[in-house]
Amino acid sequence: MIDSTTHQPLKVSTDGTAGPYIMVPVAQLDELKRLLEVHGVAYWVDEDAISLDDGPYIAVVNLSNEPSPAEVQGILDAAT
Repeated sequence: MIDSTTHQPLKVSTDGTAGPYIMVPVAQLDELKRLLEVHGVAYWVDEDAISLDDGPYIAVVNLSNEPSPAEVQGILDAAT
């Protein structure tokens, strides 16, 4: 799945102690949620979206540990 603002692939991040997450433009949030739901990936979305330097708002989608971050990345990579 490609980020509509950066035109780069969405990535599952595993840095920090919060667990795996995906940062996605709010405009693509529903599309990402549908993709995760179709594949049975448990997630929750942070209440607040952020905007840096008046850029587009970005939502943080937190993922459970199952399936693994690598498996979720494979789902994102396969979505075009």
